[in-house]
Amino acid sequence: KGSELQLNYYSESCPRAEEIVKEEVTQLYHKHGNTAVSWVRNLFHDCMVKSCDASLLLETTNGIISEKTAKRNFGMRNFKYVDVIKEALERECPMTVSCADIIALSARDGVSLLGGPSIDGMKTGRRDSKESYSSVIDDFIPNHNDTMTLVLAQFQNVGIDAEGTVALLGAHSVGRVHCVNIVNRLYPDTDPTLDPDYATYLKGRCPNPQPDQKEVEYARNDRETPMVIDNMYYKNLLSHKGLLLIDQQLTSDTSTYPFVEKMASDNGYFHDAISKALLLLSENNPLTGDEGEIRRDCRYINQE
Repeated sequence: KGSELQLNYYSESCPRAEEIVKEEVTQLYHKHGNTAVSWVRNLFHDCMVKSCDASLLLETTNGIISEKTAKRNFGMRNFKYVDVIKEALERECPMTVSCADIIALSARDGVSLLGGPSIDGMKTGRRDSKESYSSVIDDFIPNHNDTMTLVLAQFQNVGIDAEGTVALLGAHSVGRVHCVNIVNRLYPDTDPTLDPDYATYLKGRCPNPQPDQKEVEYARNDRETPMVIDNMYYKNLLSHKGLLLIDQQLTSDTSTYPFVEKMASDNGYFHDAISKALLLLSENNPLTGDEGEIRRDCRYINQE
């Protein structure tokens, strides 16, 4: 059904739509660099669950329980800036551009601002969901300490193979991880697959075996180039500096290890692979035609 999406879907209804998204995303990036990381995360957390339909953005209200409350979406932030992009589009073309397309386009532009690939061929025409899928999120979004077999199966469900999975996890080349998701590798015993110096550094960042979720305790995914989507992530994995268990498992699974090696040695290959995988993800089971709606406010279903 992804085929119902089109290139330049808004060329007549809102000719500047994609340009407006890019302008807003760029401005936000220059004010708050970490917004770009959030756009990439939003695509993953929205599109993996059922459909690329902006269900992620709905607030808890009128019988809807927000997906943002789910454990797997812990630490997601910068949602208020989606509203900034939406407002700019509403000023230009009211009730025309879907929140689902904003998620896809802002991810594309965010990747490029973070020094990742320019993603060509991003289609539009997605519509917005009228429901939230908070109760089933665990079935779709991998957990940081799941087995590689399970993670690969979850990506396979949305049409992404082992190579694409390894490339998408390369998004962990930017951003940061809360200590809550790291301490299981540090306490009571240090995970023997961790580089000892790196483990010492992580214990300095996360000194408490039971971190407070509300405290800003975190470690950067990649200390070398923390705000660049590059293959440093794979180089770190090969030197036992994967931050999350799932990162490190890419090197111990025979179906993913060769791709880690190849991406570590070739940034261009990594960029091509992540670009392809993000496009596939963005086209997962979209609502099109007369399905769903175009939300006026990304946080709420339209009130008739």
